[in-house]
Order: sequence, then structure tokens, then C-alpha cells
Amino acid sequence: MFDQIDRKIIDILQQDAGKSVVEIAEAVGLSHTPCWRRIKRMEEMGLIRNRVVLIDQRKANVPMTVFISVKVPRHTTAWLDAFRKEIRDIPEIMEAYRLTGETDYLLRVVVPNIDVYDQVYKNLISRVEFSDLSSSIAMEEMKFTTALPTKYI
Repeated sequence: MFDQIDRKIIDILQQDAGKSVVEIAEAVGLSHTPCWRRIKRMEEMGLIRNRVVLIDQRKANVPMTVFISVKVPRHTTAWLDAFRKEIRDIPEIMEAYRLTGETDYLLRVVVPNIDVYDQVYKNLISRVEFSDLSSSIAMEEMKFTTALPTKYI
């Protein structure tokens, strides 16, 4: 389905989605048109969902990352639907995951400071009922990437 050239194209786009098709084609040893066709095919298949710009958190004045572990009072679809709706409306919540184990959900929140985090926290608890929320402030970003490994494609 996907070959080594496709994987190279994806690797390049994951590092810099702003590269021109000409630059990508040259890097993978294709001419412009076949390279463009491959990219278009991957977009149409949904492998390439979107092309985005990554913003520096500190320069965007949201240097603090907080992880919130969530435990829920009950496991119902009504609660889950309400939770999904509410977290969509809070822009500081960057990621949300439903988990196995003791923690039911994990949220990644970015804020400028602890005061703003407190506002986000109060906003969240006013919208949905929780059994427990536990916050952890990231001290150091040791690894961050948006690039997925391509060897499994």
C-alpha cells in the first residue's frame, strides 16, 4: 500500500509541512508530478489529515503544561458525552485521552501561569461532576514530537 518513498515523503512533511512539492520530490528522488500524486493520494486516503503550524509554547505565552488525571463518579454515556462537549469548549485543554487503569481520563492543559490554570480548573469543575481531579505541573519537557513513526505504515 505504502512504500519506502511514501514513508520518506511523510517523514519530510512531518518535519516541515511547508516544504514545496519540488523540494520533497528532489529529496525522495522523484519528479514533481509523481510526488504530488503520492501526497494527494495520502491526503485522499486520510493518512495525511491536515497540515499545521506548530507554535512555540513559551513565545505564545503559555509556557506551563499541566496534566490532569480525572476519575469519574460513574461510567455512563451521558457523563462521557457531557465531558466531551465541555472539554471541547476549553481552549487551554490541548489533549484528552480515555485510559485504562486507575485514572479514567488524562488531560494536557497549557496556560500562562498558575492563576489561569486555577480559572481553567474552576471552569471545568463547574461544568461536569468528577470523583477526583489530580493535577501535575510539568517541570521540564524532555521529549516532544508530533512526528509519528513511519516504519509501520
